[in-house]
Amino acid sequence: MSTGPGAASAPAPDPYDTTSARDDNAALDGKSALDAKSALGAPVRKNSMFSSLRIRNYRLFFLGQVVSNIGTWMQRIAQDWLVLSLTGSSAAVGITTALQFLPMLLFGLYGGVLVDRLRKRPTLMVTQTAMALTSIALAVLTLTGLVQVWHIYVAALALGLATVVDNPARQSFVSELVGPGQLQNAVSLNSANFQSARLVGPAVAGLLITGVGTGWAFLLNGLSFVAPLTGLLLMRARDLHPVERAPRGKGQLREGLRYVAGRPDLLWPIVLVGFMGTFAFNFPVYLSAFADDVFQEDAGVYSMFNTLMAVGSVSGALLAARRGTARLRLLILAALAFGALEILAAASPELWMFALIMVPLGLVSMTVNVTTNTSLQMSTDPAVRGRVMALYMMVFLGGAPVGAPIVGWVTDTYGARVGFAAGGAIAMTAAAVIGLVLARAGGLRLTVRWHHGHPTVRFVPRDHAKALAPAA
Repeated sequence: MSTGPGAASAPAPDPYDTTSARDDNAALDGKSALDAKSALGAPVRKNSMFSSLRIRNYRLFFLGQVVSNIGTWMQRIAQDWLVLSLTGSSAAVGITTALQFLPMLLFGLYGGVLVDRLRKRPTLMVTQTAMALTSIALAVLTLTGLVQVWHIYVAALALGLATVVDNPARQSFVSELVGPGQLQNAVSLNSANFQSARLVGPAVAGLLITGVGTGWAFLLNGLSFVAPLTGLLLMRARDLHPVERAPRGKGQLREGLRYVAGRPDLLWPIVLVGFMGTFAFNFPVYLSAFADDVFQEDAGVYSMFNTLMAVGSVSGALLAARRGTARLRLLILAALAFGALEILAAASPELWMFALIMVPLGLVSMTVNVTTNTSLQMSTDPAVRGRVMALYMMVFLGGAPVGAPIVGWVTDTYGARVGFAAGGAIAMTAAAVIGLVLARAGGLRLTVRWHHGHPTVRFVPRDHAKALAPAA
C-alpha cells in the first residue's frame, strides 16, 4: 500500500492568476495549505463541461443515476411530508432524518474500510438492491393504509444502513470509471445529476401526494433502482481504471484516521462540512416548517422550495464542472455566503422573497459540496480513498442524527425563523474560524489593498504581505 499523500493528483494552480494571486490561492489549495510554494506547478487545461460523458462506463453510470436520483428526491419529499402529516411535528421530521443518517455516524468509518477492500461494482449492486427493496416495502405499507410513524422510522434506518457502504463506494468508484484526468469533471457532473433530479423529483412528488397519495412516490422510487443496476451490469470491466485494493489487516481504521489527521488540507474541510451538515443543511426540517407553519401552505409549496434550491444547485455544479481546480479558498467563501443567505432567508417577510433566496442558496451549497468532495478525492492516495471519503460522508451526513433533533426542537420551540437563522450563524462562524486556521497553517496573513479602484481582501504568504500592502 502506498503511504504517500497523493500529491500527484492534487489540483494545480490557476494559470490565469497573477504571481501574487497564485501564491495566495495556492496556500488554500489542496495539499498546498501547508506549503504555498510547492503548489506552483504546470497550468491545468480546463475540461469541457461534459467531457467525462465521452467515457462509456461513466455514461452508463450517469444515466442510471438520472433515473434513480429522481426517485430518491420523490421519496425524500414524500417521507418528510408523510411524517409531518401523521404527527404535525417538525421534531418528528428531524427524528426521521436522524435515523436515516445515524448508521453513517456510527459505522461510516467501518464502511470505508470495507469499500477499500471490496470491488466497487458488485458492492454497489448489493447496496442498490437493498435500498430498492426498502422503498418497495414502505410503499406497500402506505398504499394499504397500514403505515405508522414507526414504520417510516424503521425504513429510514434501513436506508441508512445501506448508505454506510453505498456512499463511499459510489464516491470512490467514480475514479475507477474515468481516471484522474476527468475526476473533477465527473464529480461535478454527479452533483449536477443529483440536483437536476431535484428539479423533477419534488415536483412529481407534490403532484402524487396531492393526487393519489405518498405511497406511489415510494413505489416509483423502488422501481427506479432498476436503471442503475442495469447500468452496472452493462459496464465493461476492461475499461475500468483499476485501483489497488487494501488487503485485510489490523489497524486500517486507525491508519485512515492518522492519514487525515496529518493532512490539514483534508482535516479542516471535513470539520467545516461537519458543522454545516449538522446545523445548517437540515433543509427537511427548515423548509417543511416554513411551508407549513410560517406561510401556512401545503406540500406543493414545500416541493417548490426544494425545486428552486435545485435550480441554483444545478448551476453551481455545472460551474464546478468547468473549473480546472478545487480551491479551498472558494470553499471558505462559499460557506460564508451560505450562512449569510440562510440568515437573510430567515428574515424574509414574504413567501416570494423566501422562495427567490432558495436559488442562490442552492448555488453556494452545491459549491461547498463539490469543492470539498473534489479536493478530498484529488488530494488523497487511492489506497485510502474509501476511508477518507467514508470519513467525509460520516461527518457530513452523520451529523444529521445530532443536529436534526436539535434544530427540530429549536424550530418547534422558538419558530422556524430562529432555527434557520441559527443554522446560518453557525455556518458563517465555522467558515471564518476554519479559514483563519488554514491560513495560519499555510503561513499566510490577511491583506487589504486597492486593485483597479476596488478594495480586495486576500490571504498571502507572510513574506509577501509587506510588498502587497497599499502605498502610503
